Amino acid sequence: MRELDWWVVGLYMALTLAVGLWLSRRARGGLVDFFVGGRALPWWLAGTSMAATTFSVDTPLYVSALISRRGIAGNWEWWSFALSHLVLIYLFARLWRRAEVVTDVELTEVRYGGRPAAVLRGTRAFLFAVPINCISIAFVMLAMRKVVEALGLLSAFPEWLPGDERLWAVIALSVFVLLYAGIAGLWGVVATDFFQFFLALAGAIIVAGFALVEIGGVTELKRQLVEAGRGDVLRMVPRPGSESLPFGTFLAYLGIQWWAFRRSDGGGEFVQRLSASRTEADAEKAAWWFVWLHYVIRAWPWILVGLVALVVFPDLEDPDLGYPLLMLRYLPAGLLGLVVASFVAAFMSTVSTQINWGASYIVNDLYARFVNPEASAERQVGLGRLASIGIVVLSATAAFYADDISTLFRFIIAIGTGPGAVLILRWFWWRVNAWGELAAMLAGFGIALASYLPVFAGLEFGTRLAWTAFGAAAVWVPVMLLTPAERPETLDAFYRRVRPGGPGWAAVRARVGQAPDRGLGISLARTAAAAMLLFGAMFAVGGGLLLESGTWVPALIVGVAGALALRWLGRWEREGGSAGVDVV
Repeated sequence: MRELDWWVVGLYMALTLAVGLWLSRRARGGLVDFFVGGRALPWWLAGTSMAATTFSVDTPLYVSALISRRGIAGNWEWWSFALSHLVLIYLFARLWRRAEVVTDVELTEVRYGGRPAAVLRGTRAFLFAVPINCISIAFVMLAMRKVVEALGLLSAFPEWLPGDERLWAVIALSVFVLLYAGIAGLWGVVATDFFQFFLALAGAIIVAGFALVEIGGVTELKRQLVEAGRGDVLRMVPRPGSESLPFGTFLAYLGIQWWAFRRSDGGGEFVQRLSASRTEADAEKAAWWFVWLHYVIRAWPWILVGLVALVVFPDLEDPDLGYPLLMLRYLPAGLLGLVVASFVAAFMSTVSTQINWGASYIVNDLYARFVNPEASAERQVGLGRLASIGIVVLSATAAFYADDISTLFRFIIAIGTGPGAVLILRWFWWRVNAWGELAAMLAGFGIALASYLPVFAGLEFGTRLAWTAFGAAAVWVPVMLLTPAERPETLDAFYRRVRPGGPGWAAVRARVGQAPDRGLGISLARTAAAAMLLFGAMFAVGGGLLLESGTWVPALIVGVAGALALRWLGRWEREGGSAGVDVV
């Protein structure tokens, strides 16, 4: 890092803090203003913020390491979540906005009633706000710590500071994020997310461009990979018998992970953005914009960098470091500072969101619900800022002792697997009750933790997912059927508020006399067409960048067919063609 690089990074951080302070006035109105932006976010801002949240400093490092260990096909570890995000667009985005909750946990006492609903809400709020959220933030902080070390930025800290310099690097960045996230609330987070996302994307493109030019282009990259005996890394779908990515794990990603995970219906900070959107239509558009940015636009620069790192650093002991080492090797002064600023931007966008989201659980779903329901708006916002400090302290401590990004990522997925099926079914079947959801969450959490005991050390990840998902089902299904259904008045109130489709609400619909907002059948048809469009576009872009005509041509055909199907379904629905299947 030269002087010019430091000036670029410093200017970026000053600008971010200024925006946060300027928007702090929007966070003074109470919980709705502080945590869901007064429900006034435009779709493009909400969608970009969702994308920025999932684009952190850990992501390019994680993808680069995936390429080294499992090839391009290893990305199905996160590509598989595209299925749940497509379902989010057409099945859940409008429902979440219509529910008008501050957090997704608050929905439990809208969907269910009585003491079981209160227990479920409090349990979920604590688990998600503290252990799970802090592990997630630690995951991001660990990646930032590695970048700081790899780029030699520890020299910026004075020698008289006690303890390990790596800890001070994490603390310094976390405190800075806390300043604007704690002061400005959601508006400060999403506004800075907007330019942080595009800065981070530009940084990834710059690194990929310089690395490819230096190595001689895509053709030369592919030739060197084949000569090194690593030609299989270019495969986008693994073959049966593959050693790098076991086919059983691949099938578990596609067949289990996306629907069994705790965010199968959106969840967490995504719901926060959808609830903050201006209208239901804006919520749906925001989800589409996020999916397009997340899967089509930004994935391939990371993948290209990972492939180059595999050639330039074939024997790298820690594959997480391939990305920052390429930055040091190829970027000139000024551009290096810009890309480092993009890493800081990616770090800040995710951590600020996680802090604000975790604090919303602590204030809205624990303090205001169980401790002091009459607390003033000023007191609640103040507690939210105090909770933000506690979350940062716990997360920074965990990050200092963690070591491997990929391991933490899989652990987060594992402990969140189990309740996904219940979270989907509760929207479309009246019989799902609070006890069933509570049993699914606790069983999944417990089974996942047990699978990490030494006796199961050799358990393949796909098998671990299957045991957790179906083991949890073996618990929650009997619990649900053996405990009383929700009271009719609770079900009727939920249906009137949200108006979900599907035959599972037929009895309630007959009592209430109100049609659903959109039929389940047309929503599923749109989801299938959207899957063709999305995956077709993803692999058309990837095949084009890698000069693989056998990939991009058929992928483009599939994508165009999906787009035409979506257009036809939209016109058919507008003309009343779905009126006969509005219940289904």
